Amino acid sequence: MAADDSFSIEVHDLVVRHGDRTAVDHLSFSARAGQLVALLGPNGAGKTSTVETLEGYRRPDGGTVRVLGLDPVAEAHALLPHIGVMLQSGGVNTGMRPAEAVRLFASYYDDPLDPDALLDRVGLRDHVHTSWRHLSGGEQQRLSLALALVGRPRVAFLDEPTAGIDPSGRRLIRAVVAELRDEGVCVLLTTHDLDEAEKLADHILIIDHGRLVAEGTPSELLRADATDEILFGAPTGIDVASLGDRVDAATVEVAPGEYRVSIAATPTNVAAVTQWLAEQDLPLADLRAGRKTLEDVFLRLTEGDDPTAVAHAPPTTGRGRRRTRRGRS
Repeated sequence: MAADDSFSIEVHDLVVRHGDRTAVDHLSFSARAGQLVALLGPNGAGKTSTVETLEGYRRPDGGTVRVLGLDPVAEAHALLPHIGVMLQSGGVNTGMRPAEAVRLFASYYDDPLDPDALLDRVGLRDHVHTSWRHLSGGEQQRLSLALALVGRPRVAFLDEPTAGIDPSGRRLIRAVVAELRDEGVCVLLTTHDLDEAEKLADHILIIDHGRLVAEGTPSELLRADATDEILFGAPTGIDVASLGDRVDAATVEVAPGEYRVSIAATPTNVAAVTQWLAEQDLPLADLRAGRKTLEDVFLRLTEGDDPTAVAHAPPTTGRGRRRTRRGRS
């Protein structure tokens, strides 16, 4: 291993191109052991290209990446035993059973986790003899997570770990991911579940058009994005011009049935908004006055024409599995 691995992940000025298109545009960030970093962005933002470069699947077209101080491509042989990769699908023979798959992957390592205990940990004890093709989508996700963890990774790359999973399975996987962080594993998580990122992540990176547009802890991002506005849910297509005239403030439908009134969230202004809705006999689905969610921040940062024209929150900085190539979504 490299002598200086104080950062488990280091990305400096990374550029990744697909033909004439720049997928990752001079991206830089770092992550430490025991830190859970969520990499967020809309489809096509460059998340997959970034993670694939860190995993050693592709070479950067510019800049450098290091995982545990090692070049993921040039020093892959030394690095692979120390990372775990969970992808959304693929990588398991469709006739293979969970117990067989975990024991096979365990055989790749000198000091793997106990396969039976790991299957218990991810909630697959009752499905050890069920073939992959007969597992539900959520059960396949749990098995993919087990395969990523069986070698005791020091860095874990988790791609949409709770996608398509029911609430109980989602809760279980989130608990396992939190345990990884508490055990000192550096976790890089990609997800479209912004509530999940807000609850789990120590540090969040939001990228758009291949560029970093914001980073920080969840609370830092919410504070940095603080504005005077009232957010509410109502039926789609309400008369925003009429409401705007009533409260003397810009009012827009930011998403179907989701509205933003650019005005201070005082009791008087909130009452004016709700009174207008009552006069129009319109139901109020929800009301967020003076409080934002990570989804609110994410949408503001990634829906503008210029993804670089935003302020960053103050930055914070925060065992092994041989990989088999698996398909990415």
